[in-house]
Amino acid sequence: MNTLFLLFACAMVVIVATGMVRYLPRPYKTPALIGLVTWIAYGGMLGYAGVIGNASLMPPGLFYLLAPMVLLVMFMARSRMGLTVALSFPTWLLMGTESFRLVVELFLDQLWRDGQLPKMMTFHGANFDILIGASAPLMAWLLASRKISDRAALAWNVLGIAMLANVALRGVLTAPGPLHLITTEVPNTAIGTLPFSYIPGLMVPLALLLHVLAIRALRHRMRHLSEPAPPVNAA
Repeated sequence: MNTLFLLFACAMVVIVATGMVRYLPRPYKTPALIGLVTWIAYGGMLGYAGVIGNASLMPPGLFYLLAPMVLLVMFMARSRMGLTVALSFPTWLLMGTESFRLVVELFLDQLWRDGQLPKMMTFHGANFDILIGASAPLMAWLLASRKISDRAALAWNVLGIAMLANVALRGVLTAPGPLHLITTEVPNTAIGTLPFSYIPGLMVPLALLLHVLAIRALRHRMRHLSEPAPPVNAA
């Protein structure tokens, strides 16, 4: 299964890189691609060196993986550059790409069956993220065909962040280390080793970033549509 997941992770990197090349403004393309490659190498090194799975570190190894991504997401959520990026992509594409979470859930299910993950981290337990992954293609189509409002799409994205926060928090609290506050039938050891360290290192940040960009694009469009039209000067 390790090889299969690694191929899936590589496919996601190719999809993200292709989207960057296709949609980002020219000045953003090269820095974005360099940043993507750098992050993949950095996350891989942390997983290979055992930093993420090291239960004795303080702060926990996951901090070194998640902290930079949280800062990036916050920057994209607040900055003008983030708005430019959000408006560069079709919003329906940002939402539809969230369907990759369905595949992630299938891998989590297999990790549970292999005894490397607690049941609560899967859709058999307290992880409802599969609903977002399964509904993403439908929501993308509905938005693209204007069969749902921007407000409904916004609500779906907010719900997606809530679902993601639920599983991410449970993942941290069930992993070995100082933050292991939830006792389960087996500890969450999978996310500390390659290639599955790319679940918190790539899949979770990607899902969050897609939601943030979609929300920024939707809110911008909603504000623009709500602005009164300028008065027409009489001839």
